[in-house]
This record gives sequence, C-alpha cells and structure tokens, in this order.
Amino acid sequence: MSEQSGLACDDVQLLVEATDRRIDVGEVTLHAVEAGPEDGELVVLLHGFPECWYGWADYLRPLTDAGYRVVVPDQRGYNLSDRPDGIEWYSIDELAGDVVGLLDALGREKAHIVGHDWGAAVAWWTALHHPNRVRSLTAINLPHPTVFTRHLKRDPAQQLRSWYVLFFQMPKLPELLGPLGDWAVLERTMTDSALPGTFSPEDMEHYRSAWSVPGAYQSMVNWYRAVVRERPQPRAETVDAPTLVVWGSRDRFLRSKMARESLSFCSDGHLRTFDEATHWVHHEEPVVVARAIIEHLDDAWRTPNNTPDETGHRPV
Repeated sequence: MSEQSGLACDDVQLLVEATDRRIDVGEVTLHAVEAGPEDGELVVLLHGFPECWYGWADYLRPLTDAGYRVVVPDQRGYNLSDRPDGIEWYSIDELAGDVVGLLDALGREKAHIVGHDWGAAVAWWTALHHPNRVRSLTAINLPHPTVFTRHLKRDPAQQLRSWYVLFFQMPKLPELLGPLGDWAVLERTMTDSALPGTFSPEDMEHYRSAWSVPGAYQSMVNWYRAVVRERPQPRAETVDAPTLVVWGSRDRFLRSKMARESLSFCSDGHLRTFDEATHWVHHEEPVVVARAIIEHLDDAWRTPNNTPDETGHRPV
C-alpha cells in the first residue's frame, strides 16, 4: 500500500505496531490504520480538515498501552480512502454512516468516538443519530451542531471567522489554488494558526503526500460544499453518551464560548479547556489531551450500561 500515492502507516515512524487496512463500510471503502489488542474496547479517531489518519499518530501508543483497540480511518475523500464523485456524497449523514459501517465491518456494537474539527462534527452527528452505537464521545474544538448553527446565524464575530467556508463554495478555484507552491497556502493555514513549532517539516511532508493524491483535495473541499447546500439539522439535540469537550481557547476559527454552551446539549458533559492552546490543541498538548481522553474512556466503562458481566467482561 505504501507504494501508491498517499500516506500509509509504513511511510511513518510510529511508536507502536500498527497495520494498514482497507475496510468496506457500505458505499465506500476506507483506508484505516489499526493498533492495539484486538479484544480491547474500540476507539475510533476521526481527523478533521485538512489532515488524514496521521493527525492521530501521537495517540496510538497511549491508547493502546491503556488496553484499547484503536482504528484511525482516512475519512471519505481523504488520502487513501474512496473518493466518490459528486458533492451529495459528502453530506454529514453519509459521513456518519461511514462510522456506523465501520463498526459493522469490525463486528462491534459500540465504540468510543473521538473527533477533531470536521471529525468532531461527524462524531457529534453519529452520537445524535446513532446513539446506540456510541459508547462515549470526545469532541475537540468543534461545538455541538445546534450551538454552531446558532452562532453562524446570529454571531457576526463567528461569521467572520468562518469566511473560508464561503470561499470553498466557489467552483474550481479552491482546487486550482490549493496545490500552488507545493501546497503553500494549506501549509500556512495550519502552521500560522498553531503555536510555533507545532508542525514539523516532516509532518508537513506527510500531509503533502496525502493532499497530492489525485482527486483528494476536491473531495476534501466538497465536505464544505455539501454542508452549505444541505444545511442539515439534527433529528435529536441531546447527546446521551458520556461526552468530553476539549478546547484550545486560542482557536482562530471558532469562538470559545461555544464549547461551554455545547454542554447544555449533553446528558453527561464535561469540558476541558487549554487557555494557551489553539485549534490544534491535540497536537500542541498531546500528552495531556491523551490522558484526558483515556480518563474519559475509562469513566465511560463505569457507567451503568457498561458494567462488567459475571465473567468480568464489558459488552463489546
């Protein structure tokens, strides 16, 4: 797999044994990186824009050391995953359906879902529309969809921060500008909005490999086009699964007040803020964020619906 264009786990020096796999989730086949004990509780890590599975590389070792089975897919359209033609294939319902299809393919009833940015949007949607499949939810720097929609409609400050969403609605221009200068604009979007030194030259080289897969960048942009055209509203608003919201307060793209407001839509919600971190908090504080996620997952095990049976095993 590493011989084709794109980024596979064999192309990266990881601190844990991991494997690449292509998983048929229904409408599409997703490339995913897997690690950890096969009988461990399943954790699905969902990346955001413009990353890929590699955005979670630092989390494989701590999660697997804690006994969890970790699956990190390239989401639909990204890197080595399938890229269906047509904006309609990137609606949030389709993307959440990929998560459900992933669990079905792995033979798992439930999983802990962790997401950042767009990955968190998919995680929120999965928890709201497929609550019986989500053991716990962790959303990093992306608010509950109802909160986000409210601010996009009524909050001029958030509207200004979301200007790039309108840019992505333009036909062809984003695809033409993206690759210029060896993806210079996309790289600056990440490095300039993060704390200095967050992304190494090696990190950016890995991301350029993923962005350079033919057709991938158009598919990535189509996520933004689909959400604007569809303007989806969740069928339910309250997340019942134990929820952790992690937030870097210096996020250039999203107002921090939305993080706390999201807790009002969670039956069991908790907020962990990092005052000096940015939108890329999971890269800037990987040790502390990983610890917070593991504590959250462990606590979710102890909820009444997840208590061990007489053999000492929890439901998988």
